[in-house]
Order: sequence, then structure tokens, then C-alpha cells
Amino acid sequence: MGRAFEYRKERKFRRWSTMAKVFTKLGREISIAVRDGGPEPEANPKLRMLMQNAKAANMPKDNVERAIKKASGKDNANYKEVVYEGYGPYGIAVIIETATDNPTRTVANIRSYFNKCGGSLGTAGSVDFMFDHKCHFKVHNKGGVDIEELELELIDYGVEDIFLEEGFIIIYGQFESYGPLQNYLEENGYSIENSGFERIPHNTKQLNQKQREDVEKLLTKIEEDDDVTNLFHNVAG
Repeated sequence: MGRAFEYRKERKFRRWSTMAKVFTKLGREISIAVRDGGPEPEANPKLRMLMQNAKAANMPKDNVERAIKKASGKDNANYKEVVYEGYGPYGIAVIIETATDNPTRTVANIRSYFNKCGGSLGTAGSVDFMFDHKCHFKVHNKGGVDIEELELELIDYGVEDIFLEEGFIIIYGQFESYGPLQNYLEENGYSIENSGFERIPHNTKQLNQKQREDVEKLLTKIEEDDDVTNLFHNVAG
């Protein structure tokens, strides 16, 4: 098992503490997916992914359908995906993915969080080189699956790491391999619990308790922002 397994095992900072936050995040991502690929899940892989994730998060079906319908209408908010990079206290690298209808507001908020917590907002590419961008799938482990044989089967589809976790098969692959892997799993009868993308740090930093508390102040402020959809960093778990 590779670095994705170790990263997943030690990562502890993903909170999304309220269901309202999760539903808002998914609603905005659905809006962008519908705008970019249309409202039909069969023809829109990203929308299928988000509908799977919404189901796994117990988002009511009515909410999902309402988000798709609203995104298809003329009055839909024009959300954009914008990525920000920066350094937190003690040189911690941070990447923030957002879905925003007002980038000016969002960047001002993100910059203020860094400034108030002893960090600094960087330029595009300032920390991205310290992470690998990967896709991942959490798949129900149907009976009789040989993980080693499945890994060999998926090599041509871009798989890089595969392992078992609490009754599920966890699959990591190259960022560009999301579509081929999704198609293979769907066509071969695998039930996808959820899927998405991760930014995995090349190396992680160990912090003492006081340092971790300082970094947590920044991460909490960022995660509480309604425009933020994903947050990645290189703090060791």
C-alpha cells in the first residue's frame, strides 16, 4: 500500500461539522456541474459523482433535485471554482478550493484569515507543487473480490493505490483517471459510496500541541467560510 493509504490513515482535520454546511457545499458543486455538463446524470460524470456523494451524506433527494432544477434555470447564481494557496503558521502549506459567486469577497475573506492567524495568502502555484492531485473512490466490497486481481485489472485505467477500509474498497488514481475508473466501476457492477479528488502532500509536518492549536485556528476559520468546499494541508495527523 502506498502514500494514499498512509495519508488517509493519519488525516484527522476534515470536520464539516454541520449537515447544513455539507448540503450548501454539495448544492454549489451541483450547480457548477450542471452548468458545465448539463442536468442529465447519465451524460454528466461529475453530476453522477455529486449525486452519489449527496446520497452518502444523507442529503434529501428533494434537495438534490431542487439544486439541479435551480442550476438549469435562468436565475441560477453564477458560481465559479477558484483555488487559493498559502502558508499558515510554522510554514504549513494550505490549499483551499472554493465555489463562489463573488471571487472579490472570497479572496478578501481568505486573505484576512491568513493575516489574523500568522499566515500569508500566496500566489497560484506557491504550494501546489508540494501536493499530488488524485482522484479517489469508496466502493462497496461485493463478495468474492480479489483486491490484487482488481488492482491488476485497473492498472490500465490509472489506479495507483487500492486497499480495504471498514468493509469498503478504497481506490486512488491519477487526477485524469477519474472518468475511466468511474466508467469501469459502474460497468462492472460496483456500487460507489462516494468519490472525489484529494490533494496529497508529498511530506507532512509534525507539530507540537501549541503549534497544532495555532494552525487549527486558521483551519477552522477557513472551513467555516460558506464559499469553501475543500481544504488541504500538510500537517501530520
